[in-house]
Amino acid sequence: MPSKQTFCWCFGGRPPEIRYGIDVASPLKSMALEIPMPSDENELNTKFEELVAELDLDKPHRDALFNLPPEKKWQIYCSKTQIVSYNEEDIETREKLVENLKTALRTQPMSFVVRFMQEDGLQVLLNFLSGMDFKVAQSNIHTAIIGCVKALMNNTQGRAHVLAHPNSINIIAQSLSCENLKTKVAVLEILGAVCLVPGGHRKALEAMLHFQKYAAERTRFQSLIFDMDRSTGVYREDVSLKTAIISFINALVGCGPGKDHLEFRLHLRYEFLMLGIQPVIDKLRKHDNETLNRHLDFFEMMRNEDEKVLAKKFEGVHIDTKSASVMFEILKKKLTMSASHSHLLSLLYHLLLLPYGNSSHVMGAWQLIDRIVQQVVLQLKTGHDTDAAPLELSVKNVIMRLTNEEDIKGYQQKLREHEKATEELNLKLAKKERECEAKSQEKDELVTTVSRMKAKLEKELAGYAETKQQLADTNTRLEEIQIQLEMERKEHLKLQYLIKTGSLPDDAKLGVSNVSSLINIPPTNLQTSNPRVAVPAPPPPPPIPNAPPPPPPLSGGLPVNGNHPGIAVRNKKVPQPSQPLKSLNWTKLSEGTLSGTVWSEIDESKIYHLLDLEEFEKTFSAYQKKQIDGDNEDSKSTKMKTKELSVIDGRRAQNCTILLSKLKLSNEEIARAMLVMDEQEDIPKDMLEQLLKFVPSNEEIQLLSELGHDIDQMARADRFLYEMGKITHYEERVTALYFKKKFQDRMLDIKPKIGAVFEGSKQMCRSRQLKKLLEIVLAYGNYMNRGQRGNARGFTLRSLNNLVDTKSSISKNVTLLHYLVEVLEKKFPDLLKLENEVEDVKMAAKVNFTELNRDLTLLQTGLKDIEKELEYFKDKQVTPGDRFVTVMTEFATVASYNFSEVEESFAEMKQKFEFTLKAFGEDPSKTQHPDEFFGPFVTFLLSMKDAVQDNEKQRRQKEEEEKRVRLEEQLRAEREKQRLKRGASSFTGADHSEKVANGDPKGEFDDLISALRTGDVFGDDMAKMKRNRKRLVGKVETSSRERLGPSIIT
Repeated sequence: MPSKQTFCWCFGGRPPEIRYGIDVASPLKSMALEIPMPSDENELNTKFEELVAELDLDKPHRDALFNLPPEKKWQIYCSKTQIVSYNEEDIETREKLVENLKTALRTQPMSFVVRFMQEDGLQVLLNFLSGMDFKVAQSNIHTAIIGCVKALMNNTQGRAHVLAHPNSINIIAQSLSCENLKTKVAVLEILGAVCLVPGGHRKALEAMLHFQKYAAERTRFQSLIFDMDRSTGVYREDVSLKTAIISFINALVGCGPGKDHLEFRLHLRYEFLMLGIQPVIDKLRKHDNETLNRHLDFFEMMRNEDEKVLAKKFEGVHIDTKSASVMFEILKKKLTMSASHSHLLSLLYHLLLLPYGNSSHVMGAWQLIDRIVQQVVLQLKTGHDTDAAPLELSVKNVIMRLTNEEDIKGYQQKLREHEKATEELNLKLAKKERECEAKSQEKDELVTTVSRMKAKLEKELAGYAETKQQLADTNTRLEEIQIQLEMERKEHLKLQYLIKTGSLPDDAKLGVSNVSSLINIPPTNLQTSNPRVAVPAPPPPPPIPNAPPPPPPLSGGLPVNGNHPGIAVRNKKVPQPSQPLKSLNWTKLSEGTLSGTVWSEIDESKIYHLLDLEEFEKTFSAYQKKQIDGDNEDSKSTKMKTKELSVIDGRRAQNCTILLSKLKLSNEEIARAMLVMDEQEDIPKDMLEQLLKFVPSNEEIQLLSELGHDIDQMARADRFLYEMGKITHYEERVTALYFKKKFQDRMLDIKPKIGAVFEGSKQMCRSRQLKKLLEIVLAYGNYMNRGQRGNARGFTLRSLNNLVDTKSSISKNVTLLHYLVEVLEKKFPDLLKLENEVEDVKMAAKVNFTELNRDLTLLQTGLKDIEKELEYFKDKQVTPGDRFVTVMTEFATVASYNFSEVEESFAEMKQKFEFTLKAFGEDPSKTQHPDEFFGPFVTFLLSMKDAVQDNEKQRRQKEEEEKRVRLEEQLRAEREKQRLKRGASSFTGADHSEKVANGDPKGEFDDLISALRTGDVFGDDMAKMKRNRKRLVGKVETSSRERLGPSIIT
């Protein structure tokens, strides 16, 4: 046998090498049972019936087993009996092995025990205790294993070996969860004895903490008190377990630290008292057992003595530990005149602030406070925790830290200084980030401006070169004309000379005189002081880009004015409805305003053949359908120090002080920022706007100047106004700086508005879908309207919103807009995407020229004020460090150019907007703002989108209603059919006879029960109920066949 081998192979080790004398030549034979079968068949059936009863079979299988022949029954009975006997023999063998081990550990020499420990015998026992199942835990094997551990601890080396194991006591304590009384008693005896050996008391407490988690106890020792109080079953007359528990409790309280530590005894005993041990002790007195009474007397005697000692600390007053008020009064009386009274008040106050309730986190908070106070009490005297501490808290270290409060205050002061330094660094960093952002923004703006100026300069240079070339060509042409005129003049003089001398005939003279009259150019007109002839006037300016073409001339040479009395209105070919229709309230455009508009391109007569006018007549007939309108309109439903010198108004001074505290800059830093125009971005824009409210007035400057000798006594606001008043043109400087910081934001606000109106106007004019939509509405309107509203050539865009006012005569929930949307969905689906074609109109509808002009005027005024300030400082002596002129000159140059571009864009936008107004027949003198023109159109687009959703909702409701009606008709027809069928069968009684003949035990009452179970009875549908009944009968037959199953064939 090897030197290292598991001692006891029955616990999982390798079995010893034992050889038997086996004859290999002889074959193995199967063992047959030689038990004679009873001759009495009744006796056999009785034994077999006991066996079958244990199998818990259903009736078909029981019958199959009882139908077996007697020999087969006896074979089954013997095989089952053999298995049971084998199991019982195996259990008895194991129990005998463990008992023998327990005896060996008690009686064998010490060398045997040492060998057992060397072979890890203890670990084998602990593994068995940890891995056993419920059945083994309740058996005698469990008791025997605990007995082995108990026997091992009977000698010094074995006990030391068990206590040295990290988890041995915890695993032993787990056995308290079983229901075997002998096992529990053995475990409690081990734990009680452990409390008596050095170092064992703490292990016993830790074991009970471990058992609390293992058994899921609410509190420690809960199972012990519960077992002491149990008085049913085997616990009724058993005294040994109760004796073992109370003895273990006495060992925990009185041994270990409890020998000379009053606080520990009171602490641990109070835990048992809170679990209700006192009523249990009174109950145990009834057993009248001498040993038990002795343990109970010891517990109560030790309790009385400890409470007397505690009472002496409080002047002999008995302390009722069940009363919170009594304990509080004793504490209050003891600590009222001491330095600890304030801490008691603080403790009580903060306890009041804790949450209350039964939730887990609330209970946890109170439990944490309880545990901390317990550990403080236990560690205060000995310096270490005598109980198994659930919290890793060193009270000694905490108290040492609290006594060094001065050091802590020093650390806190250093921490505050570091935090202040960090805050200052963060402020500097934020300031630098603002400065970098401003510089970067200015750089990008300058680059963009320079690029635009370069492009504009190149354009101007090209125009200048072209104009210069045109001027040169004009001068050349002028010189040629002068030479020609000079030749003509000489020829004229020569002819005049010939006439005077009479060298020509009379008819030639007459022709020459006519020529002279035609070319009557006096020579004095050609003689000027300057040899060059004056340059003729420049050609007319080129047309404005993107300007609309001039309107085409009217046919027949009629004037543009459409109000000419001689013009006859052309009647349009509009189909006539067969009945009066409701009218569409629109604003009709006059014939004279249509020239050059989109209406001149629209001919709605081409659209009538695509429209279903008959359905339109039915929907919008002037005759009202009588109906009860159940919709009710919803009714409208129509926040003593050193005396300071202050001469400023109190409220103004207070607000100024608040502002300066938020700004976090000294007066010198603010003044320096104003001189350099805040190049380092020390003052945010919002703070600069607030500074404008606290500009010193002339009266305040004069009043503060008289008190300048007491500047150190001035209040903060007064001193600020005094120092700011010494800066030249301080108000103008702050205003200019604020304008500079806000200029880019205002530009970014204005440019999108201008662009939106320009693009929206362009999109409205170019939209083909819009023109098609207007054409369809014009067709419907002319078809509906008669009289002055009829025969229209166009209408205003705001008239589109009147489509919702024309209600259908069929349903008040349907309007002309709903009908129009339905037509568009069927025949013109692309028109429903009109909003995508005029996407900038929504933004344009929010623009108002009054506000836009005010913003532009504000920018223009600000630039002019800056120019005035620059002119003022031009001849003034500059203060050292004053960079107003340098910074604002650069800004004014760039800003003026950007503003001029915005003005040009604004002019182009207004021109395009006015052109759009005229294109849609609007009068620019009446419709002056984009929100007045685009706003109603955007409202129409939103209404059209709502109408699409309404139509979809009504379509779904209609489909659901039609589906419901169809289902009701089908159910009604089916019920009628079943009713007729039942009526026919009631006269003959054939149905009932058939049921009886077929042996169907179920009647109408059973059908009602089945219907009630399935819920069909609530639908009053007898046909459906009968179908379910038939289906249920089929299922019952099928399930019966399944339960019968195949018979047991042997």
